[in-house]
Amino acid sequence: MAPRREAALMLLLLVLPLASAGLSGYFGTKSRYEEVNPHLVSDPLSLGPGAGGSLPASCTPLQLRAVLRHGTRYPTAGQIRRLGELHARLLRRAAGAAACPAAAALAEWPMWYEESLDGRLAPQGRRDMEQLARRMAARFPALFAARRRLALASSSKHRCLQSGAAFRRGLGPTLDFGVGDVPCSPWVEVNDSLMRFFDHCAKFVVLVEENDTAMGQVNAFKEGPEMKKVLEKVASALCLPMEELNADLVQVAFLTCSYELAIKNVTSPWCSLFSEEDAKVLEYLNDLKQYWKRGYGYDINSRSSCILFQDIFQHLDKAVEESKSEMKKKPGSAMK
Repeated sequence: MAPRREAALMLLLLVLPLASAGLSGYFGTKSRYEEVNPHLVSDPLSLGPGAGGSLPASCTPLQLRAVLRHGTRYPTAGQIRRLGELHARLLRRAAGAAACPAAAALAEWPMWYEESLDGRLAPQGRRDMEQLARRMAARFPALFAARRRLALASSSKHRCLQSGAAFRRGLGPTLDFGVGDVPCSPWVEVNDSLMRFFDHCAKFVVLVEENDTAMGQVNAFKEGPEMKKVLEKVASALCLPMEELNADLVQVAFLTCSYELAIKNVTSPWCSLFSEEDAKVLEYLNDLKQYWKRGYGYDINSRSSCILFQDIFQHLDKAVEESKSEMKKKPGSAMK
């Protein structure tokens, strides 16, 4: 992106009302870490109020197994295509947009997302993971001391591999996890069967992932009165006919508001299309999808994760047994 164009964009964003302030609580998994822990705004390494780096003297940490999502990412190629489609419609109608300030502002907004970004880790995502690693090491210093045996596993997704590499860097140079910014190094094990267990569960793939009827409730809500009200409001704001909008296009506009806040820390003009009430409807739509696809909607959703949780508990049990064995070996131990 050309520097002058970026400067103009920044000026436009700074004078907009902080619409995202009232919407940011409804972004779900697209929320910034700072929304959950506001102390990170002033101190990226903050553990929160009253949180110390050490555990009570009566507690000895034996092992830490952390299951982490990737850091802040760009939209997927599908989301970028839908956003481009909506933006193109606004550009075609820009000539008659004098009565629609929201449409005019969005027509001027530079469509900088490209399909090649396709869900890849953003620079902010790298910072997310590095700082998360540093916070975790500060909370459990004994487990992250030099020469401790650590292992990192990731799925083969590019954003996850880069998240693993960034997390490794955040742990510092005293831990021998290799050098350089290598997203796929031998120090980050690729294990899709464990980290993408749902793709390896044939029953889940057949009954949910590739089943057109599995999202029936989601599709019904998209056509329901709550979504229709949001569609009418957005169509009016953009001076677009209702038939040129649908729930997917409106949802991607809302997601762009969340992405711009998370990736660039700015309030996007896309945010101006939505009120807090609209955000509640769109949050519910996303929650409904996750309920049926990943949550309690179908029994197989939780059963498919058994391989991951079995691995976690097996390693924790092993750490406890090894600790007991070491205690038995110590002279004067009460354990016989």
